Amino acid sequence: MKVTILGAGTMGASIAQLAATAGDDVVVRDIGAEQLQRGRDAAQRSLARFVKAGRLSDDEAAAALGRIAFTTEVAQAVDGADVVIESITEVRALKEELLSEVAERAPAGALLGTNTSQLSITSLAASMGDQAHRLVGIHFFNPPVMMRLVEVIAGLLTPPEVVERAKAFGEHVGRQVVVCRKDSPGFITSRAYAILRLECMRMLEEGVATPEDIDTAMKLGFNFPMGPLELGDMNGLDTFLNALNGLSDAYGDRFQPTVGLKNMVAAGRIGRKAGGGFYDYDADGRRAQ
Repeated sequence: MKVTILGAGTMGASIAQLAATAGDDVVVRDIGAEQLQRGRDAAQRSLARFVKAGRLSDDEAAAALGRIAFTTEVAQAVDGADVVIESITEVRALKEELLSEVAERAPAGALLGTNTSQLSITSLAASMGDQAHRLVGIHFFNPPVMMRLVEVIAGLLTPPEVVERAKAFGEHVGRQVVVCRKDSPGFITSRAYAILRLECMRMLEEGVATPEDIDTAMKLGFNFPMGPLELGDMNGLDTFLNALNGLSDAYGDRFQPTVGLKNMVAAGRIGRKAGGGFYDYDADGRRAQ
């Protein structure tokens, strides 16, 4: 099976690795050589960690990386694809522009998915004209190679057979799949977790506790694998701000971003990829002590 991933960022590179490890031929597309190289390097580092942990052999990791190709051309990326997953930044206008092009160029039989974490599938699909019924939400969790869950979201026009194909793909790459059957912004998971993350940010800004203690309390008290603040750094605080803006448009003040979050993004402290967010990081993305 040929799988196309549109976007070589944190999520896109990891989804590509996941599909390649499952035996699929993968093409990753992004806007420039620099973005593609970062995506390839991220996949290579991640595969090396799997080898170190004994989850893959050297040969299996090399074979998976060898199944991933890279391009800057949408037409080349989607040519002959069985599955196309858009995984670019959470900006509606950018996604709509790309999905419109995908609708024109992707094979008629290809499954078309978007990895959005909170934007309306129906709204995004409107950019695809008479191909709108083909779009389905396929929401992976960060990092996809570690997180077992995939959330499939049906848009208003998405037929049941497309939802079933999306479920089958998630299961094919070894994930547990849940289905959000109403196209509600934030779906099941992002809607619930955004409230928790926001409250943790408010506590931090109020001086209730340090980032370390807030994260430790959430991990040990609720059995979270990562604390909400360190997860924000990993995903990118700019991405979270974009998500909150969309959620606040849909649901009102309960999702209003904090002033502190807006200031951090404005100052460029957007997380691990920038060297600093709630925590500081070295050049290799390790948290500074």
